[in-house]
This record gives sequence, C-alpha cells and structure tokens, in this order.
Amino acid sequence: MSALPPLPALRSFEAVARLGSVTLAAQALHVTHSAVSQQIKLLEAQLGVTLFVRAGRGLRLSEAGRLYALQVRAALQQLGEATRLVQTRGQDETLVVAVMPSFGRNWLLPRLPRFRQRHPRYRVRLEASLEIQDMRQANADVAVRIGRGDWEGLSHSEWLHDELVLVASPAFHGGRLPRTAREAMAGPLIRSAEPWASWCEAAGVAEPPAGSGLWINDSNLILEAVRLGQGLALERLSLVADALATGELVQVTPVRVPYFYPYWLVWPAREEARTRQSHFIAWMEEEGRAYAAGLAGLPVPGKRPRR
Repeated sequence: MSALPPLPALRSFEAVARLGSVTLAAQALHVTHSAVSQQIKLLEAQLGVTLFVRAGRGLRLSEAGRLYALQVRAALQQLGEATRLVQTRGQDETLVVAVMPSFGRNWLLPRLPRFRQRHPRYRVRLEASLEIQDMRQANADVAVRIGRGDWEGLSHSEWLHDELVLVASPAFHGGRLPRTAREAMAGPLIRSAEPWASWCEAAGVAEPPAGSGLWINDSNLILEAVRLGQGLALERLSLVADALATGELVQVTPVRVPYFYPYWLVWPAREEARTRQSHFIAWMEEEGRAYAAGLAGLPVPGKRPRR
C-alpha cells in the first residue's frame, strides 16, 4: 500500500486527463491552478513517468498517461461506490435484494410498488446478476434463487414451484398459431439452455434436434424475440404469466410440466438487517400465494376461460 500515490494527486490527474485543462480541473475540484499543477508534478515524480505532454498552450496525455488515466478513473469510481455502500450499509432504510435479471424484470418489478407502498420507509435497491455471489460477504439482504436449496451458512426458505410452458406472440405467423404440439415443433423455435425433454415427453412429441432454432442465453432476450414474433419458446411460467394474462403472449398448447428446481428466498444472518429481511420475506410469501392462486385464471388453449 505504501507505493500508492496520494489521493489528491490521483484526483487532480484524473480531472486534468478528463477535462484536458489544468484550469478546468482546478475549477471542478474547487482548488487553485497551482495546487493542481503541483499535484501533477508530485505524481509524475513518484511514478517516474511523464503523464502529460505540452501541446501549444494546452496539455495532452502521453501514451503512458492515457493508459494510466483509464485505470485511475475506474479505481476512483470503485472507491466512490465502496464509500456509498459502506455509508448506506448501516442504514435500516436501505433494502438490497439480489435477483436474476429475468425474474426481476418479469415478476418482481410489476409487483414491487405494492411492497414500497406497504413499507415506504425502505429505499429498495435491486442487484440483478446471473452470478451467484457468496451472500455472507455480499451486500444483499435477501436473494431470490433457483436451485436445490443447499446454500451453506445461509438461511433459506422454499418459496415457489415453477412450470415450463410453450409461448408465442399472438401475431406469430400472421396469427396462425400452431394447434398441436406437433405443429409447434415445426418452429421456428427459440432455444436456450433449458432442456425440452420433459415437456416433449408430456406433449408426446420428439425433442427438437440439438442445434436447431435460434439460441439465446438470456430469458429477457428470448421473451423479446417471442414478442417480436420470431418464434416459439419454452419458458418458465413465472416469467410469462403476466404477459399471458394481458394477451401480450399466448400459451401455444395446454401442456405444462414442473420446472426442475423451485425458487428459494435466501438471506444471511445479519442482526442489523433482520427487520427489513423479515418484512420483505413476508411480503414475498404473500405475493407468491396470490400469484399461484391467479394461475388458474390464465387462458389455456383448448379450455374455456372461467367466468
């Protein structure tokens, strides 16, 4: 750590590199022109590298300065974010929820206003990522995950069982939707890493050939491709239920099969977070029950809608 340059020197360097002027950097940092110039000289002396080259009355970055500026800017941004997080970490009003992007976009966000209305004291921050972070060290208070429920050192509660359904846009193929699973297999299909074996077995059709169809590794992009009428997709019901209810998407066949793993609510033991964790978990359980009860009212091919 002793080799690190002083923070004022780094901030002065980043400002000059970004603004292209010592004068503008001094104004942005609310210091004098000479103070910025002195910091740049100190930094170059410590590094033993020329960071700026005079060009007429102005300055331009040397090649070494250009590369260094990119790294320093990123480091200062990370330091600012770390400072913000540590300042908010101890504040009971901030609730951090880790979610998968597809679940956050298609299930949680439409319902989140109800939680914020019930608990207006909380500032909710969603952290969306496909990566599974160690919550004992991460910043999140609660996470929504899919899996076996074997998260060591964390509290977890089985929350919701999902299903796989085949969906399409109502405008797919000019509105001439497949009437049977066999017709649906003629495609075009939009594929992902989700295996089709269990759905195809229940539907009584052969599994689509490996490599067939448009392959996309993100559920949000898959659903957007479906909305654009580019094909049929096998997706989790939790991600499409709202779109099925509004008619934005349609379920192509009545076949539904259980998804391989359930959803879980997962949280670390943190005394200062216990209240906000319990509030969010209780609300999620309530919303999960309401969602499950509402599935019976979704339109299904070949069945009359309930009145």
